[in-house]
Amino acid sequence: IEVQRLITILLRRTKSNPVLIGEAGVGKTAVVELLAQKIASGKVPHQLVNKKIFEIDLAGMLAGTKFRGQFEERLKNVISALEKHQEIIAFIDEIHLLTGTGSADGAMDAANILKPALARGRIKLIGATTFDEYKKTIEKDSALTRRFQSILVDEPSLKDTLEILKGLREKYEKYHGVVISDEILSEIVDMSARYVFDRQMPDKAIDTLDEASALLVSKNSLHSNKIVNYLHEIDELKKKKMIAEFSEKDLVPIYESRILQLEKKITEEKKRRSKTKKMILTSDLVAKAISLKTNIPVRKISKNQAKVLKNLEKHLSKKVIGQSEAIEQISKAIRRNKSGLSDENRPIGSFIFLGPSGVGKTELSRQLAEEVFGGSKSLIKIDMSEFGEKHKTSQLLGAPAGYVGYGEGGTLTEKIRRQPYSVVLFDEIEKAHPDVFNLLLQLLEDGELTDSQGRKVSFKNTVIILTSNLGANEIMRENSLGFEAENSLEKSHAKNKKLTKKALSKFLKPELLNRFDGIITFKPLSKKEIGQIFELLLADLNNRLLRKGLNLKVRKAVKDRIIEKGYDSKNGVRPLRRTIEDLLEYPLAEEILDKNPPEGTQFIATMRKGEIKIEISKE
Repeated sequence: IEVQRLITILLRRTKSNPVLIGEAGVGKTAVVELLAQKIASGKVPHQLVNKKIFEIDLAGMLAGTKFRGQFEERLKNVISALEKHQEIIAFIDEIHLLTGTGSADGAMDAANILKPALARGRIKLIGATTFDEYKKTIEKDSALTRRFQSILVDEPSLKDTLEILKGLREKYEKYHGVVISDEILSEIVDMSARYVFDRQMPDKAIDTLDEASALLVSKNSLHSNKIVNYLHEIDELKKKKMIAEFSEKDLVPIYESRILQLEKKITEEKKRRSKTKKMILTSDLVAKAISLKTNIPVRKISKNQAKVLKNLEKHLSKKVIGQSEAIEQISKAIRRNKSGLSDENRPIGSFIFLGPSGVGKTELSRQLAEEVFGGSKSLIKIDMSEFGEKHKTSQLLGAPAGYVGYGEGGTLTEKIRRQPYSVVLFDEIEKAHPDVFNLLLQLLEDGELTDSQGRKVSFKNTVIILTSNLGANEIMRENSLGFEAENSLEKSHAKNKKLTKKALSKFLKPELLNRFDGIITFKPLSKKEIGQIFELLLADLNNRLLRKGLNLKVRKAVKDRIIEKGYDSKNGVRPLRRTIEDLLEYPLAEEILDKNPPEGTQFIATMRKGEIKIEISKE
C-alpha cells in the first residue's frame, strides 16, 4: 500500500515529493528499496520507467566544509545535477536533518536552499523520518511542510512480518550457513512480539533472526581442533621460511610445499564438516537471542518452562507455609498466560493480597520472583507509603519537563524498562494517594504506561501484586475470643474474607477492583504452621553458618520453647523471627566471637534449668 501511494505522489504534476513518516524500524527505507526494485523490473507506470533512485548523504556533504559557502555550493551542485538529470529521484533518509544542516555562522540551512527547487517542481525528492522528528522540525516550517506529501508507514502485522522474514530467509541462510525452517521463523515473530517492546516490527524480528543465527555459528564454529592445529603449524612454518630466506635458501621450497599441503587439508576439512553437519536454527537459540536483548532468563522464554510451571504449587508450598489458596490462584494465572489463553495486552496476572501482618504476603511475592522470574532481583518492590502525597505520584513515571529530575526516568517505569520480566509489588496500598490508583487502572487495562519522556513501558511480562492490611483490625476484633484453637482459625477464614473484601470495596473503586485476576485473603497462621516456618528459618540460619564451616543443632525442647514464645496469631511470623534472634542468634554470635571455633565445629542449643543455652557439641 505504501509503495503504491509513493508511486501516486511521484506521478503528480506539482508537490510530487513524498515523505515517509513512521517509528524507527517499521520499514520506511525498505519501502523505497521496494520501489527501486519495481522500477528495475519495469512494474511501474511508464512515467517512472528508467528512473533511478539516488540516496543523498547530508553528513557526507557537510564533512570538510570549513568555510562559509562551501556547503551551500555543494548542495547547489547537487540540485543542479538533479534538475539536469530528470531521470534521478533523490532520497534523503532522516530528512529532518535538512533543518539546521549547514546553518552555522549565519549561512542558510539545507531546507531553505532546497525550498525553491521543490517549489518549482524541477526535482523529485523522497524523504523518511520519525513522527517525533517530523513534529519537532519539518512540521514547524509550514513553507517546507506544504512542499511534501506525507505517507504514514505503520508497523506491519505479525502475518506480514512473517512473510518479510520468509523473503529474507535465503539471505541469512547463505550468509550464516544455517538452515532456518518456517516453524522457527514463526517462533521468532511470536517471541519478538511478546518479549521485545522497545523496537518495532519487522526490525526486532529481523534482529532476532540475525542474532540467533550468529549464536548458532558461534556455537558450532567450523574451526575444529584439527583445523586450529593446522593453522598453528602454518604459522610456525612461515616463521621458519622467513629465517631460511636469509640463511638456508634450500629449505624454502620444502616449507612452501608443506604450507600448501596444510592449506589444502584445511579446505578439505571445512568442506567435510559443512557436508556432514548442517547447522539448524532451534527455538532454544531464538530464546537465547531474545534473552540477551531483554534480560529475561532463557528458561522463562523456552518451551521447557512448562515443566517448571506444572509443579509450581509444589515448589512454592515448600517456601510459603499455610497459604495454599493464594499459591493455587497465582499458579493457575501464570499457567493460563503461558498457554496463550489470557489477554496478551495485559499483565501476566494481577492480584490483591489481604490479611494480617506477617502471614506471607510479601514472602509469596519474593518466592514467586525466585521460582518463575529468575531470582530475587526480579522482585520490584514499591513502598506506597512514599507516595502518600499528590506531588509524589509523578515520581512513578518521572518528573515532568522543567522539574528537578526530568530525564532520569520514573521510580517504577525505569525499573521495568531494565527488568521487564518481573513481579511488581505495591506494598501497603492503603497508604498511597488516590492518584496512584488512576495509574494502576491504566496499567491493568492496557498493560503499559507512558513515562514523562513519552516512552511506552510495557508491563505485559509482569505479575502485579498489591498488598494491604485493610480489614486486619476487624478480623482480630471479631475472632479474638477463639483464635488460639486451630479449628477456630479454619472456621473463621470465610468470615475473614468477607471482612477484608468489605473494607477493600470501601477503599477502592469498583472499576479498579474488577480488573484484578484475584483478591486473596491470607489465613492467620496456626501454631503447627509456625512450627513448619521455624524449620525453614533454622535451615536458613544453618546455611549462613555453613559459609563459616559451622553448624547448629537444636533440641526438641528448645524448638517447642521458641515456637511457644514466638507464636502470635495477630502478628504472624514476625514475633517468631524476633524470638529466634533473641534466643538463638545473639547467644550464638557471642559464642563464636568468644571461642573463635575452627571449621567443622557443631553448636547445640539445649535446655539448662529452664533456659536455652548454646554450647559446643561434644558428640
